[in-house]
Amino acid sequence: MLELSDVHAVYGPSHVLHGVSLRAAEGEVISLLGRNGAGKSTTLKAIVGVVEVTAGEIRFEGRSLRGVPTHRVARLGIGLVPEDRRIFADLTVTENLAVGVRPEGGFTIERVFGLFPKLADRAHQRGGSLSGGEQQMLTIARTLMTGPRLLLLDEPSEGLAPVIVQTLADTIAALKHEGLTIVMAEQNLKFARRLADRAYIIENGQIRFDGTMGALDADPSLRRAYLSV
Repeated sequence: MLELSDVHAVYGPSHVLHGVSLRAAEGEVISLLGRNGAGKSTTLKAIVGVVEVTAGEIRFEGRSLRGVPTHRVARLGIGLVPEDRRIFADLTVTENLAVGVRPEGGFTIERVFGLFPKLADRAHQRGGSLSGGEQQMLTIARTLMTGPRLLLLDEPSEGLAPVIVQTLADTIAALKHEGLTIVMAEQNLKFARRLADRAYIIENGQIRFDGTMGALDADPSLRRAYLSV
């Protein structure tokens, strides 16, 4: 479904990605692991056209995404949940969800409330009054309202209480069971281990590992080299 081949990307004068290659088959959950500043977020932003890709190829369902505007990437069926959430603080939960709705997308407000019961309880609260964990749920729910076939999650568990992380893991597991393809950038190996079929490790904008979670677990030296703080 998704394939990156030798992708290079820049932020202004800074060359951030140096030949990143990865793939995600339909229905897979892929984890992109690495420390802060390793290039995880930039990889996701390159897919949706937020950063400049200077070389390499990005293909979604066989179609090149190089040079495709971000709004058109979204319409093709790719949804990005950004690390900084970007909810509309002055809108209610229901209004935030309505912003993302696409009638042909397959997700309704009732369906996402089923995935996130806490949001149903907060339906008429303003987004800015929600806790950090509830805002993360709202951001994911709003992205689902666009009906993505590929969901990109940027650090979904970062900074959240363990009970909220568990709730998010349960929800992502449910989406995986429904067959949604997911690529998530993460530092939390425990979180990734529960959900991902395969993992990539990125360091200094280069892929250092590509394999199953079992293969990663079997190599403690690899985890120490690229994932320990």
